[in-house]
Amino acid sequence: MSTDGLRPNDVRDRIAERFKARRLAMNLPQQELARRSGVPLSTLKRFEREGLISLDALLRLATVLNCLDDFERLAAEPVPTGAAVSLDALLEARKPRRRATGKRGSRHAV
Repeated sequence: MSTDGLRPNDVRDRIAERFKARRLAMNLPQQELARRSGVPLSTLKRFEREGLISLDALLRLATVLNCLDDFERLAAEPVPTGAAVSLDALLEARKPRRRATGKRGSRHAV
């Protein structure tokens, strides 16, 4: 899915729509979701209507709606690509393993 031309308000509205659709698919009335999540009913109604909610309340709703894991991927570290890799990282990645010299414990055998 492309995010070209999306504004924060668009994303916010889409998230609210998805949460409402998920709630309805689970056959959960607003009152029941509010009770199970500990989020006030008025907050849930405002979220579904306007997309406005605190992060804490959103995560509590996500827990009940079985989608909390989706938030683990948010703003995850990007995988470095060719030009973005630092010289130190390249050198570290190319270091060959070194073998130990001599036998263990017999370094100073007399």
